[in-house]
Amino acid sequence: MAPVLDIRGLRTAFATAAGDLHALDGIDLVVNRGEIVALVGESGSGKSVTGFSITGLLPAAARVTAGEVRLNGIDLRALSPAAMRSLRGRKVAMIFQDPMMTLNPVLRIDTQMTDALRAHLPLGRAEARARCAAALAEVGIDEPEARLKMYPHQLSGGMRQRVAIAIALLHSPDLVIADEPTTALDVTIQGQILAVVQRLCREKGTALVWITHDLAVVAGIADRIAVMYAGRIVEQGPVDAVLDAPRHPYTRGLIDSVPASHPKGQRLPQIPGRMPTLTELPEGCAFAPRCTRRSAACAARPDPAEAAPGRWVRCFHPLPGAGG
Repeated sequence: MAPVLDIRGLRTAFATAAGDLHALDGIDLVVNRGEIVALVGESGSGKSVTGFSITGLLPAAARVTAGEVRLNGIDLRALSPAAMRSLRGRKVAMIFQDPMMTLNPVLRIDTQMTDALRAHLPLGRAEARARCAAALAEVGIDEPEARLKMYPHQLSGGMRQRVAIAIALLHSPDLVIADEPTTALDVTIQGQILAVVQRLCREKGTALVWITHDLAVVAGIADRIAVMYAGRIVEQGPVDAVLDAPRHPYTRGLIDSVPASHPKGQRLPQIPGRMPTLTELPEGCAFAPRCTRRSAACAARPDPAEAAPGRWVRCFHPLPGAGG
């Protein structure tokens, strides 16, 4: 079966006075039907830019300069702005970290949801409203009819995020991009929303790209993981395999910096230095200045190599696998 999302060689640049700065530099990513793929990395690694590049929501100063982004075989880069608008919300949707990027504070929930539904479907108001109430119930909102009459400020943060998720799923899109949608929520609400999203992906067959920096969330929700650094995917594979035995030194550093993996009171290991800005990217391996395994070979740019079946790593000196 063909993948829902197939990205090959994606490059996205921001125009500056000094010339184009590439925030994404050769991204390859595949997401299958009903699969959850986590996109992980530090702030500034290019995770959100990847999501915006897929959905065509890049800021005015940015543009995709190379590569393919295919949704069910359709090259999204070849579509006109009008054709892309007709797909967005219907075939591909995005959930933002702040639900108020989705919700209008001065409109009732029913107005916003029915408008989103009727933008792509010729429905009467009564039928649209019934579908919206069902969508709210599906994401775990009780008394959906009453919630439809409310304004966003009358809902809690967790409830607003559930509404945003319900809007994203109104048309049962083939692909959903979720950009850290649970970061600002408390752990209990976060767990509830993760469970809702997992269940809906399994039941509806929706392909999901979950953008996050939280490895604990990744371990609980994802099927596969892609680790990003400085605009490149440096490692990807099945989530358990990558988290149990990472092959890239950067992935190892991310895992070692999680507090839960160390005894209480023990000093946490840190990755030395910081991620380079777009103006500071080295010619070769972007992680080399922070890497304890670097050598003269790292002055060149490593290509992705298959380290094990289904495991890819972009490194000249990968860590040994489980077998040595």
